Amino acid sequence: MLKESQNPPIVYPEDKSIADFQGTWWVAHTRSRNEKAVAWALAGKSIQYFLPMSWKVSRKTSRTVRSLLPVFTSYIFFCGNENDRLEVLKTNRIATVIPVFDQARLVAQLQPIEKALLSGKTLQPHEYIKVGQKCKVIAGPLMGTEGLIVRQGDKNLRLVLAVEMLGQATSVEISSDMIEPIE
Repeated sequence: MLKESQNPPIVYPEDKSIADFQGTWWVAHTRSRNEKAVAWALAGKSIQYFLPMSWKVSRKTSRTVRSLLPVFTSYIFFCGNENDRLEVLKTNRIATVIPVFDQARLVAQLQPIEKALLSGKTLQPHEYIKVGQKCKVIAGPLMGTEGLIVRQGDKNLRLVLAVEMLGQATSVEISSDMIEPIE
């Protein structure tokens, strides 16, 4: 476990926002538990990166442990040119580099995460649930029920409960933490 000062910065260079980064964005899929080492390597080579991390507090026996963990396990976002991409691959800590086809969309999706982290908010990983996905209710009075997600609101989703034999369906609003996707 690293001391707080031994963790890499979330955004490098620290005085810039990811919206100000120049170059092409890529997503590095790192080898297991190598996100911070890759971040330090990128900083050492002056390659711009974004590694969203959040504090996790856990209790082990009689002591409390605080760990700064990546929000997206095994992924780090970096921006640069083709030479920078090759330098990232040379770290030998990368499984693959994923090209980003819609650069502006990625930055638009990452900016709220950056803003939340820099304002001191704690982020927690959450399963990605999308409209049209089949889900199962894992808590509450509907536990065990399966349905289809048709709408996403601010906090709640709409889960369709179908009776196929009748060709009819009904729906219920449900919190996103009460469901999990069905593979």
